[in-house]
Amino acid sequence: MSAVRDLRATDRRPGRRRFGRRLRASSLFAVATVLGSVPSGPALLSAQTPEQRYSDWVRPGFRPQEYEFRRNRILDGLRATGGGLLLVPSSDGLTHGGTFRQLEDFWYLTGLEVPRSMLVLDARRDLSILFMPQRDPRFENPGRPNDFPGRPLLDDYQIRGIGGADDYRDIAELKGFLRSHAGAGETFRVNAGAPGEVPDPAVPLIGSLDATASLIRRLRDDYPEAELTNAFETVARLRMVKSPAEIMRMRRAADATMAGIRAAADLVRPGVDERTLQGEFERACRAAGAQSIPFTPIIKSGPNSLWPWRVLAAHHNRRNRGLQDGDLVIFDVGCEVNGYVSDVGRTFPVNGAFTDVQREKLLVSTRAAEAVIAAVRPGVTLRELTQVAYNAIPAEEEPYMQTPSFFGHHIGMSSGDPALLDEPLAPGMVFTVEPWYYNHELGVSVFVEEVVLVTADGAEVLTDALPRDPAALEELVP
Repeated sequence: MSAVRDLRATDRRPGRRRFGRRLRASSLFAVATVLGSVPSGPALLSAQTPEQRYSDWVRPGFRPQEYEFRRNRILDGLRATGGGLLLVPSSDGLTHGGTFRQLEDFWYLTGLEVPRSMLVLDARRDLSILFMPQRDPRFENPGRPNDFPGRPLLDDYQIRGIGGADDYRDIAELKGFLRSHAGAGETFRVNAGAPGEVPDPAVPLIGSLDATASLIRRLRDDYPEAELTNAFETVARLRMVKSPAEIMRMRRAADATMAGIRAAADLVRPGVDERTLQGEFERACRAAGAQSIPFTPIIKSGPNSLWPWRVLAAHHNRRNRGLQDGDLVIFDVGCEVNGYVSDVGRTFPVNGAFTDVQREKLLVSTRAAEAVIAAVRPGVTLRELTQVAYNAIPAEEEPYMQTPSFFGHHIGMSSGDPALLDEPLAPGMVFTVEPWYYNHELGVSVFVEEVVLVTADGAEVLTDALPRDPAALEELVP
């Protein structure tokens, strides 16, 4: 632009007119050279940003063969439980300020972070069909073409090479597709998020339905004649067992989380507030390779530690308490590496030394955890591990334990991966062991949380490098 303004100010005296024309021409050519082309008209002042491509922004998570294996396993499970069409929705692409994260089942089965799409697995025809928009609506804004230059989806053949579905169709065709299959008596399948019958969600007066509930509501309203059944168990049985590539990511997430806890523990002392510890934990996790934090870190001290995490997570003004001498501070935290998460917990004394009562109650938690870990092996169920935990907890302490489950949960793409309590454990399953202890009478709350991988002959604790013994935890506090 400065070159153009300079040309306008060229000396226009008659004797210099021809020279001025030559100067303008040569200067325009120089501007064009900088822009990479010889422009004309308005293009002289503004170069159009090139159309964006999916592969410019996103790297494949796994090889196409892994996604194909997953879809084939789901198709096998569908055929074994009545067939039908499994409908797997993507995210709508609206992030409300956060980084886009795809819905888990869609991501798990396609590897794609595209919005407003639907994967259909047809068990009878042994077919996977991906319905996608022609273009990504988030990249379109006619009023700002330089900022929103467009992004093709359906016709981008690099996208097709990532997940490798059998067929790709315009999302505009989905309604007609579903109508024809409903009319033909086809069963629709959805992952309802839990075992049992598919629920009948109502649209709330306040708030909105999640993606699965919205899909169920529309299927019931638009195709009332179609049978709608739950595919949760089919999906859960597959996602419960992690592949070697998934386990590698979970190891990295566990390592990053342990690094974050160590870094934050080094700041634990009277006068430091919970939010400062949270900030240091997140910084250290990202420095160790984590791209994001899957849930708000739960770091709570003193009276705050006596309440389950839901209370503290919902009330931000309770998340900034200053630590005091004699307090305990609990970490229930995790991070995410390449789409897979960790969830780890430890309890620290704020002044660097547990009292006798604090140490005694912490050992109630750690001994229960160690008993469960020792009992983990292929063939055992989570429900059986529940009894192992209770056998290790003194009878007088049982009223203060948080949960009647097996004191843990499966993790993977989320901190609450789908799981079946009565499904025998198998190598490749990854879950947490976390016996919480809340004693309001004594004002003491403690816990440890470990990430456990089921192996061919037992268990490997992915978080074993972070100590859980009271004396070793004291040494992590300055």
